[in-house]
Amino acid sequence: MPSSDTERSLLSKVKETISRYRMLYGGERVLVGLSGGPDSVCLLHLLTELRGPLKLTLSAMYVDHSLRPEDVKREMDFCRDLCKQWGVEFFTASVPTKDFARTNKLSIQEAARHLRYKVLQDRAGLWEADRLATGHTADDQAETVLLRLLRGAGMRGLSGIPPVRDNIIRPLIQVKRAEIEEYLAQKGIEFITDPSNLKMDYLRNRVRREIIPLLSRYNPNLVETLARTADIMREEDAFIESFVNKAMMRLISRKTDERVELFLSPLENMEIVILRRVLRRIINETMGFGLSYEHIESIIDLIRQERVERLKIQQSSTGSRLSLPRGVRVIKGYSTLIITRERPKHLGEYQLQVPGETLLKEAGIVLISSISDATEIKDLGDGKNEAVFDLDTLSLPLTIRARRKGDYFYPLGLKGRKKLQDFFVDEKVPREERDTVPLLLSDDQIVWVVGHRIDERFKVTPSTRRVLRIVVRPAREVF
Repeated sequence: MPSSDTERSLLSKVKETISRYRMLYGGERVLVGLSGGPDSVCLLHLLTELRGPLKLTLSAMYVDHSLRPEDVKREMDFCRDLCKQWGVEFFTASVPTKDFARTNKLSIQEAARHLRYKVLQDRAGLWEADRLATGHTADDQAETVLLRLLRGAGMRGLSGIPPVRDNIIRPLIQVKRAEIEEYLAQKGIEFITDPSNLKMDYLRNRVRREIIPLLSRYNPNLVETLARTADIMREEDAFIESFVNKAMMRLISRKTDERVELFLSPLENMEIVILRRVLRRIINETMGFGLSYEHIESIIDLIRQERVERLKIQQSSTGSRLSLPRGVRVIKGYSTLIITRERPKHLGEYQLQVPGETLLKEAGIVLISSISDATEIKDLGDGKNEAVFDLDTLSLPLTIRARRKGDYFYPLGLKGRKKLQDFFVDEKVPREERDTVPLLLSDDQIVWVVGHRIDERFKVTPSTRRVLRIVVRPAREVF
């Protein structure tokens, strides 16, 4: 049992943190990230103290980031000996941080963090761990809040490091580094100092060694204050997220892995605080990555048609669009907002099977054609998803293609020629969809703008003897 007030208070504080954030209930298998530094060593020791009361099974893992080869053997041997002394199973892993950073255009710190968590989670899965414990402290929390404030962050960013995220727990998140060092000194427990923590090349180290000491002159309880601020921000962020969840339920019209279509009207009337979060969430979940504050604001401007000229938003009579980094395109239509990474599609060329089925894969539809006697016709279809033509006015085989510059036809009911471009504008066909609208042709004359209107010249009349009927079906309903 702990023998000093410091030992008792630190263990009690950690137990309180574990209870408050429901990190452990008892009986869990816990993998500890162990670097050999004071924080992770203290964490592992405290968990060994709680191993009996909480019936924990412990293991630890050292990750070599391939950045300091001269230190790795010493650190790894230290961690191995420590685990052997305390009866903890020990694992190691090595990751190519520099190569990963270069390939993915990340900083060394970002790459190291990504790879470290990946191999820790991989080992946690293999070892069947219930929890992955890391040694983040209240000082780490304060540094993170300041770093994000310096770089520019909203409420979520300023909520700092979460005490619990999925299977990751941070039992030392309310413990100051000075308390840890005092605890280890009183227990006579050794640790290793990472020399990279002393380098002033990294912004976090400068915040730790310069900014926090300076600000602490004005607020001696700065670390506790920033940690408390992070807690408040996290709780308020969770509250606002409940509104975001409700908003998203009525927004999404259609969604795939690379494209999401949103109802425009609710977006236009949404409070900007919720709108900003909704857009960020939707892009993260659909694209798998986030966009900067400036780019989110550009999408909001597009929705509200603000600052259009300055942002150089491309406009047309059927809507506006915005091109963003990483191939993201945002298209504002008449009633929807589309966010996509899909490459613009262009319909190929086909020959209509008469009779038979013709799959137009780019448009995701099938044209089903049949021939019958005019006397058997009971209706002429709607001209959009079903159309009937005078077969004797057509020259087989009929072909299908996308629009070309200069295309025109004679829309049924208009009694005159119309440019296809003007027809698309009048029909409010989004610009992004025009290259996938199939055109049915007979000797290079447009017979049908599929899904929209047939040509006056090929309609069924009282003198028609044979008819061609074509029905449009979604490809998934046919195949």
